[in-house]
Amino acid sequence: MEATAIILAAGEGTRMKSNHAKVAHKILGKPMIEWVADAAIAAGCQRIIVVVGSHAQEVRGIIDASYASAAVSIECVEQAERLGTGHAVKVALSACGISEGPVVVLNGDLPLIQPETIQRFAETVATGKAAGAVLSMLPPDPFGYGRIVLDDAGSLIEIVEQKDCTPSQAAIQECNAGCYAFDGALLAAHIDEINNDNAQGEYYLPDMLAILREAGQRVTSFCCDDYRDGLGVNSRAQLAELTAIARDRINEALMTEGVTFIDPALAWIGPDCTIGRDTVVWPLTFMDGTCRIGEGCEVGPNTRLTNVTCGNGCSLNETVGIDVVIENEVTVGPRAYLRPGTHLLDRSHVGTHVEIKKSTIGEGSKVPHLSYIGDTTMGAGVNIGAGSITCNYDGVHKNPTTIGDNTFIGSDTMMVAPVNIGSNAVTGAGGTITKDVPDGALAIERTEQRIITGYSERKIARQ
Repeated sequence: MEATAIILAAGEGTRMKSNHAKVAHKILGKPMIEWVADAAIAAGCQRIIVVVGSHAQEVRGIIDASYASAAVSIECVEQAERLGTGHAVKVALSACGISEGPVVVLNGDLPLIQPETIQRFAETVATGKAAGAVLSMLPPDPFGYGRIVLDDAGSLIEIVEQKDCTPSQAAIQECNAGCYAFDGALLAAHIDEINNDNAQGEYYLPDMLAILREAGQRVTSFCCDDYRDGLGVNSRAQLAELTAIARDRINEALMTEGVTFIDPALAWIGPDCTIGRDTVVWPLTFMDGTCRIGEGCEVGPNTRLTNVTCGNGCSLNETVGIDVVIENEVTVGPRAYLRPGTHLLDRSHVGTHVEIKKSTIGEGSKVPHLSYIGDTTMGAGVNIGAGSITCNYDGVHKNPTTIGDNTFIGSDTMMVAPVNIGSNAVTGAGGTITKDVPDGALAIERTEQRIITGYSERKIARQ
């Protein structure tokens, strides 16, 4: 089906009380506009036009960053004067030359809409049986929504706002979700007939349904299976409400595939993350970006991962990880910080109060506690003693450290980069290593210890 999606993202969203575009606000780490665009792509839409307006540069930036290499074309069109939804669609049609095929008009603040809903919605106008359709839903409480009034044949008679409802109309459960589907050719032919003869002086897209009906065309409604597909975000409270719904949907799907959640309400997993079967997710675990967690892992509690790839059989306890690759049977934490560029090889260990940055920790190597390792390439079987630091920054440049296989770094060793420490080497505790250490060597750097007897008595006498 060659469908086009027009996503309306020009609104200011004043109720959000924000310095950012409403559609830029995130649900589970992902901007709302991306949720809608991704759903349209997954639904099979071959062309997507995003109408921007308020905070246009910010929204364009999100689209450009996320979809520059996408297989589906996503174009941004600016609605310089925001004169209503009908005007926004006219701007999109004029700029992009849409004149045929199904056109679905979606709202950029509708992050829960699912691909199958969009696909079936577009199909209502793809067969030629209807020229236009409104997306509808059956919320538990319809109060506040416009009601969908249909005739016995299922054709749309009108949409009646809550304040205008008669008692019988107020009893109708089917409500307007604010999205529309049109036959592209008929939409292009009649779009100029929408007028702004109303109190706000705006051009309203719902008027197109009446225009098509008056032109002898059939218009109808399409009711989504899950009313939550039609819920929008207009406030911070609604943002939190929909985030919780998205969380529940994702966690339910993962549990169906064999993932265990100790408390599903206390784990937030982004829509682009995957988790393998028999992995256990503990409370207060957050994953966003494109996390890929393997099978049989333990993740959390108190863990936040962004763009982390993790193999099988790993344990990540009280860990923060960003842009990290973790191989198999690796243990991390508690209270570890893995910064971008970190690569932990099979069976390595990063322990308590350890920070790793842009470093490779070799197979079976250990950084157990209270250490910082930065810009380091570490071999297999290395043991880093407590309190050891790679001094990688000289005030101007970041410098590398290399540590060979099976080397033992004594506690409280300062490795002043650039420096190379060979394989099977040892550094004495409390040393500052400024020169390369050959394979198999012992490096000791200490000043001579002095004992000053009677010091305490003399100090007390002075006081």
